[in-house]
Amino acid sequence: MRIGHYQLPSNLILAPMAGITDRPYRQLCRELGAGLAVSEMVASNSSLWASRKSLKRLDFSGESGPISVQIVGADPATMADAAKINADRGAQIIDINMGCPAKKVCRVAAGSALMRDEGLVARILETVVDAVDVPVTLKIRTGWEPSQRNGVSIARIAEQSGIAAIAVHGRTRACRFSGQAEYDTIRRIKASVSIPVIANGDINSPQKAAQVLAQTGADALMIGRAARGRPWIFQEIAHYLGNDELLPEPSPQWQGGVFKRHLQSLYSFYGEQQGVRIARKHIAWYTRGHAQSAALRKQINTTDSADDQMKLGERFFVRLGNTRERAA
Repeated sequence: MRIGHYQLPSNLILAPMAGITDRPYRQLCRELGAGLAVSEMVASNSSLWASRKSLKRLDFSGESGPISVQIVGADPATMADAAKINADRGAQIIDINMGCPAKKVCRVAAGSALMRDEGLVARILETVVDAVDVPVTLKIRTGWEPSQRNGVSIARIAEQSGIAAIAVHGRTRACRFSGQAEYDTIRRIKASVSIPVIANGDINSPQKAAQVLAQTGADALMIGRAARGRPWIFQEIAHYLGNDELLPEPSPQWQGGVFKRHLQSLYSFYGEQQGVRIARKHIAWYTRGHAQSAALRKQINTTDSADDQMKLGERFFVRLGNTRERAA
């Protein structure tokens, strides 16, 4: 799949997720098969970028390309300025967020709230596209609410505005993450435009990935929640799509190695104190569904030591491997 002049190494994309898709996680998912990893959303108002959190979100140093940065806002001129600044800082693709259902985003008429005003959508897209020399992509939902599914109309506006590709989460804003994703709506959107369409929503296994590609006709897949604690889902899906066979489940030893690399990169990127705190949620995702994971989380959440946190996690995966060997 191509986005502008960039040929992606695979048609599997890590979805932008606030508080999750930081540089360490993006790099890890890229190493494990994601063809593109979109950054956490960045507010279009550059006066808000001075915080430590924002500065980390804007840190792309050493990251493999193409680097895609998502911006969110509701004012065309401010969005254009944010796009230009990020492009000057190294962003190779600018992604516009019109899909976030969070109340704090929609409250200021940004994210998926923009889909209620197609005129404003057109002005934002045209202004941002004209402001930068890099490809601009768009993330939307199928509409604001079930009675207002205007995803096809928004997609056509996007194509006319010069958007290079569009990602569609198969739910309305009102649906948030409940119910089933609307793959038929994504199919109608794909049929209405000639630019690449990326299907998103409920893709949690290689088999589901193949089903969604067939049902929607999409050019690529975007995976979010299913990659938490399982960044190797990208290589599992890629193998299945290419070979029509499932990879064996990775061994606890191998999973523990990925876990260790991830935590080490978090400590290095954020420093020990903040890195330990951010690592807690990832550890919960890596270990969920396994015996004794609740006890591990309790221990993890009461230590502020990177060394202790790492040792607890490593021991967990060693015990998990020993348990599976005895069961075999």
